[in-house]
Amino acid sequence: MSLTDTAVRQAKPDVKPYKLADGKGLFMLVNPSGSKLWRFKYRVDGKEKLLALGAYPDVGLKAARERRDEARRLLVEGIDPGEHRKLTKAARADAVANSFESVALEWFARQSPGWAPAHADKIIQRLKNDVFPWLGGRPIADIKAPDVLATVRRVEERGALDTAHRALQNCGQVFRYAVATGRAERDPTGDLRGALPPRRTGHFAALTSPGEVGALLRAMEAFRGTLVVKAALRLSPLVFVRPGELRQARWDEIDLEKGEWNIPAERMKGWTRKGLTAPHLVPLAPQAVEILRELHPLTGRGEHVFAGRDPKKPMSNAAVNAALRRMGYDTKTEMTGHGFRAMARTILHEELGVDRDVIEHQLAHRVPDSLGTAYNRTKFIKERRAMMTRWADYLDRLKAGAEVIALTAA
Repeated sequence: MSLTDTAVRQAKPDVKPYKLADGKGLFMLVNPSGSKLWRFKYRVDGKEKLLALGAYPDVGLKAARERRDEARRLLVEGIDPGEHRKLTKAARADAVANSFESVALEWFARQSPGWAPAHADKIIQRLKNDVFPWLGGRPIADIKAPDVLATVRRVEERGALDTAHRALQNCGQVFRYAVATGRAERDPTGDLRGALPPRRTGHFAALTSPGEVGALLRAMEAFRGTLVVKAALRLSPLVFVRPGELRQARWDEIDLEKGEWNIPAERMKGWTRKGLTAPHLVPLAPQAVEILRELHPLTGRGEHVFAGRDPKKPMSNAAVNAALRRMGYDTKTEMTGHGFRAMARTILHEELGVDRDVIEHQLAHRVPDSLGTAYNRTKFIKERRAMMTRWADYLDRLKAGAEVIALTAA
């Protein structure tokens, strides 16, 4: 006799487990603990087997019968439903292990130790925000070029064309890693060359006219903000490092007595990827040392020179640009935190006549020498020390509004 919903619901536990048969191999096992479990009894090659179909009340009588009927259909086709379940479960686990997201995270874990932290953070956030929601859960071997294109076009359509190109580049890196590790046959991003509009190339906004720079420096002195942000703002033109390198500065990297700041290679853009391990030496002019001495009583007991609201973390990467905007500068067309580098490079050469190689070394750009060295931390060090002091003095004169006459290099 078949079971009813009422009989199933009212079944009470006993001192020993007992069965309530429904028919066609389906029965409910009632345990002394009170649990009610659906089971399907069947035979394969003369051997009796049991298949678990779930627990009541999560699986009701109707659902249990549907699961039994599906198992019986597999038996008619010569398939053991128990083995079929194991294979399906294994395939699901394999799909999860070889999903785009799993492979991407594995690739990231292997590659990121050699990247600057800020660079690594940008890549993982780009993947999480712009790629994983659409491709992350899919088996990487099943993803085709149109799938990737649809994903990066979503980024393009919100006006972030450069990010779309970078997301496509990161996808290609993940696919190539999947090919190398046997999880995919090929990299489909190779079929997408030219599918996105070309990037709109350009430079960071920067002021390079001495008169405009003088006005900017005076505005910086008058800026009303936190001491930390104002110090970062004032130091930016004196050291002209990248904004990320500045905001992540640590006190243990700075020697105020020697007037030196040694930035570890792992924080320098692309250095570890190029095999560079020596720190980047930034000579500090007396004006830069003075700014740091003023700041030291506030943040010197911690790690970060420019500590954020959480002293264990550096200030926001948007802090300097936000300060420039508060001062009335358009960071897209007039001046940006990165623009202090272009400002220094242009004026040092065109106004002060400093040799380009000296400037490029201080900017930590690739300047091969006769030995093929990409970067030598001590190359032109005397000239660089003199240049940084001369540059700081020049900026003081600009800030004071004095007439500045271009000088040739000594």
